[in-house]
Amino acid sequence: MSIQIQDVAAQKIVALLEKNGVSNGGMRVGVKAGGCSGMSYTFAFDASPRSRDTVIEGNYGAKIFVDPKSLIYLNGSVLDYDTSLLSKGFVFHNPHAKATCGCGTSFTM
Repeated sequence: MSIQIQDVAAQKIVALLEKNGVSNGGMRVGVKAGGCSGMSYTFAFDASPRSRDTVIEGNYGAKIFVDPKSLIYLNGSVLDYDTSLLSKGFVFHNPHAKATCGCGTSFTM
């Protein structure tokens, strides 16, 4: 089970961790019920993984921490960082999503 981290996302993770004083930590990614399509992605910074987390490493020393339940929904996904003028931020390209909302942060399985 894995998630691919695109280089742009990896660079942004490292930069934001340093900015927030958690340079040896990682970004916690997950899935929760809610959002306009039923499920939504969550992002937070954490100093260390939890005992049951899967730790996925990308280029530039970027790390993401994923809990077991979220990994079921995110397995096979690609984490990217959108740099467009209208919607800067982390986005998942999730092969399991049957539909997504217009903002890209909510999906249906």
